[in-house]
Amino acid sequence: MTPAQLSRIIRHVLCRALCDDLGSVRDVPVVVESPPRRGGGDYATGVAFRAAALTGRSPREIAELVCARLIEPATNRHDVASRCEVTNRHDATSRVGAFEEVSSEVAAPEHLVADARVVGGGFVNVTLTPQARAALVRGLAAGRPAGAPDPVAEPGVVPSDAPARDISRWAECTGESPAALAVRTERASSLFRVQYAHARSCSLLRNGRRLGVEPVAEDAEPLVPAGTRLLALLADRARVTAPARLARHLDAVAGAFAVFRETAEPLPRGEEKPAAAHRGRLALAEATGAVLAGGLSQLGVTAPAHI
Repeated sequence: MTPAQLSRIIRHVLCRALCDDLGSVRDVPVVVESPPRRGGGDYATGVAFRAAALTGRSPREIAELVCARLIEPATNRHDVASRCEVTNRHDATSRVGAFEEVSSEVAAPEHLVADARVVGGGFVNVTLTPQARAALVRGLAAGRPAGAPDPVAEPGVVPSDAPARDISRWAECTGESPAALAVRTERASSLFRVQYAHARSCSLLRNGRRLGVEPVAEDAEPLVPAGTRLLALLADRARVTAPARLARHLDAVAGAFAVFRETAEPLPRGEEKPAAAHRGRLALAEATGAVLAGGLSQLGVTAPAHI
């Protein structure tokens, strides 16, 4: 499930929760992001604060109502509409129609949301179901841009990076010093960190193929905390478009990928036998490579498969 899909679901349940104030909240923008400092979960949204300003209710009250409806069993749409009608008969037709409009394309949340809780006085943190996480990993891995290098191609088959051109374009986006970017170490250069992370993901896929380990998104569960953090950043990529922000986001993804590799090695070591956990971690590495390749391509920078 992408942030855009979750945004539509949260907007849907917000309208269900605030049926009396449907006219005020139906057009409230729902921004979904990764929750780096707001507790656990895959995504977070502060929509309750926006809705509170329009309805006069407290953010925590609204957030609790949204959480309850995200994890409750499916509610018949007509039952909800009936509650709207009983609550405010004189405007029932317009409000029930508006509810149907915002509900028409939303899947039942219980198939996608495993948990939802209030943190920080009004933020809603959402944890996806294993099925939704697997679908997200598969979708991200499939997003490798056309023309990007084959992640499992052997050295010499695909072009490498173009340091001079890449440094110039990255510096133009970020304002960083070209001289600093030219120092090709993870500590010194954000560009090298991102390109190295992409090359590392490709290397893992190549080595996995040699060992007979293929990426399987359904085996990614249960995610270690570092994997949850990485997946949230990968999914967050879709809403980051400005070049400077995109470069910073790709650097954050590269850093999270490094922590993930250290925490949960995607491939077996030594005499260790390949297991489902390795297939799942490799799927997350594949998704990471696709997201990094897409972001680098958008910035006009190469995504080398070998460094």
